[in-house]
Amino acid sequence: MMIDDLNFLIFLGILPVIAFLYAGVGHGGASGYLALMSLFSMAPETMKPTALLLNLFVAGTSFFFYYKEGYFNKKLFLYFAISSIPMAYLGGLITVDASLYKIILGILLIFAILKMLNVFGKENEVIREVKLWQGLLVGGVIGFFSGLIGIGGGIILSPVILLLHWGKMKEAAAVSALFIWVNSAAGLAGQFTNGIVLNKQSILMVALAVIGGFLGSYYGSKKMSNKNVRYMLTVVLIAASVKLIFIQ
Repeated sequence: MMIDDLNFLIFLGILPVIAFLYAGVGHGGASGYLALMSLFSMAPETMKPTALLLNLFVAGTSFFFYYKEGYFNKKLFLYFAISSIPMAYLGGLITVDASLYKIILGILLIFAILKMLNVFGKENEVIREVKLWQGLLVGGVIGFFSGLIGIGGGIILSPVILLLHWGKMKEAAAVSALFIWVNSAAGLAGQFTNGIVLNKQSILMVALAVIGGFLGSYYGSKKMSNKNVRYMLTVVLIAASVKLIFIQ
């Protein structure tokens, strides 16, 4: 990682805040981690696997709390995960130009921002049952991009679930948290197959992300309202999207 000691300390201070905000809505935070690492000029080849590794711990913690509170819909998760896991592994095998994947990620975040701002409509009380073919299609596409770009895919899946009325906010958060975990594991496996090696500093980053993720998951599943969580995440998503698209 091409970063001096002072900047690295600042980075470490911001990292748990990102983890807190994303975990509060059931997300692993890879998009935020990627934007943050890019802002601090870390080597591109370390960004993708490190973000996926952080996702494993933060999304895992987030899922635990949402599952404990009874928000997890097993059937909904399986419909997406069956196709997303192999596609995430396939995406992880593919190396993309650093500038291109930042732009793709930034564009994908715009969709999430619009949903968080209720551009696509508010949370619906009437829930529709997702069909198997719909889950497989959505899961496969999101899974591929998850492995390709280095995200878990929850930042895309969660708005899709809400937009199509397949679940409510916290149910979508619970499903997305485990979805992120399995996709991150599959994408990371693809990265390791290509010979990617994680940086030693990743251990410290994981420890701080877990602290932020633990607190965010707790307050997101118990204390914070959907409105407050949504607005906090929107700020993070806008900052990440602008950084990824316009600042190379």
